[in-house]
Amino acid sequence: MPSHLAADIKQKKRFKSLEQEAFLLLQRTTSELAEIGDQVLTTAGLSAPQYNVLRILRGAGAKGLACGEISERLITRDADITRLLDRMEKRGLVSRRRDETDRRVITTRITSAGLALLARLDAPVNATHREQLGHLTKQQLRALIELLDVVRQRKPTKSISRRKT
Repeated sequence: MPSHLAADIKQKKRFKSLEQEAFLLLQRTTSELAEIGDQVLTTAGLSAPQYNVLRILRGAGAKGLACGEISERLITRDADITRLLDRMEKRGLVSRRRDETDRRVITTRITSAGLALLARLDAPVNATHREQLGHLTKQQLRALIELLDVVRQRKPTKSISRRKT
């Protein structure tokens, strides 16, 4: 069964391949889901990466994490994690402290204000996820997760060179 993507984007020609159609459908779906999710976060004055950092730090507990560890755990990579943390620290959502044994390491921790903001967002964010994906059965959700995991586990075997078209 073909997707509705071609009609949604008013494409008259067939996709060049099933892989192209699947890739574009993933991009379009991600964009639409993120847009709805961002609406919930903007009411709290947060971007998606900032929300992600707060969740990561809440999970890390009182010991906190170094900047590099936070960056590795982000769902969507942010090239300038230091500037992101700077903005969050100015808002009082996180605190940073230089490690006493290794002065090169700066540990970031979530503050009580950051925890309170996350607690306020937990229910609306979860409701948004249910609204977005709640129409799928548990079996469909598990299948979707499994398929996406299979896609993510595939590592390119060679670099893709640019071809003249």
